[in-house]
Amino acid sequence: MYTSTSGNPGVANADPAELAKFSALAQSWWDPAGPSKPLHDLNPLRMRYIERIIPLRGARILDVGCGGGILSEAMARAGAQVLGIDLAPEVLAVAELHALESGISVEYAAVAAEDMARQRAAAFDLVTCMELLEHVPDPAATVAALAAAVQPGGHVVVSTLNRTAAAFVVAIIGAEYVARVLPRGTHEYLKFIRPSELARWGRAAGLQLRDLTGISYSPLTRSFRLSDDTAVNYLAHFIRPAL
Repeated sequence: MYTSTSGNPGVANADPAELAKFSALAQSWWDPAGPSKPLHDLNPLRMRYIERIIPLRGARILDVGCGGGILSEAMARAGAQVLGIDLAPEVLAVAELHALESGISVEYAAVAAEDMARQRAAAFDLVTCMELLEHVPDPAATVAALAAAVQPGGHVVVSTLNRTAAAFVVAIIGAEYVARVLPRGTHEYLKFIRPSELARWGRAAGLQLRDLTGISYSPLTRSFRLSDDTAVNYLAHFIRPAL
């Protein structure tokens, strides 16, 4: 679930430590009870959000920071033409193998978001970028790449963590140290992103913010749900205006 180089040629918008962190999880990526359990639990909710934005059958989709392919496969199962990109080769290898074993047609590539945007500008109906921006050194550059890759009239969907006290307690203290559903060190609080910051980066890239929806977790049912509360996790829906 990592990607991108910056707009400067030869300068990587990727932290090697972050890449190593997620590469270490590669072999357990598809274990629904393993370290990637939160991704498996979140995926149905993400799909509901995406499917209310765009019909997936036949849609051309770029999944930026696809990781082991949990979301990429789900969108492909729904009939989309999906290209998943990531910069962690060990994780991509797992994604490719799982798709092969599952008989799901998904294309994967080890390429940065900015490079893909240059190679296939305005080529996609939908670009997704889930739980990635808080892991890259220059998230604004990644947002600009998302905008460049989507066609006019197309959609960009991002999920990330808000920089609030509540997010610190839930995503770091609770998830990494108390419940231990995530490995320690998965997140850095100062890299969390306020919705106002994300909206500003989107505007600078030519995107219009259409929706912000929170993601809430119930410890009683151990399940996620969409909500009006964006204090911890949230989803953002942008459009690139038609020409």
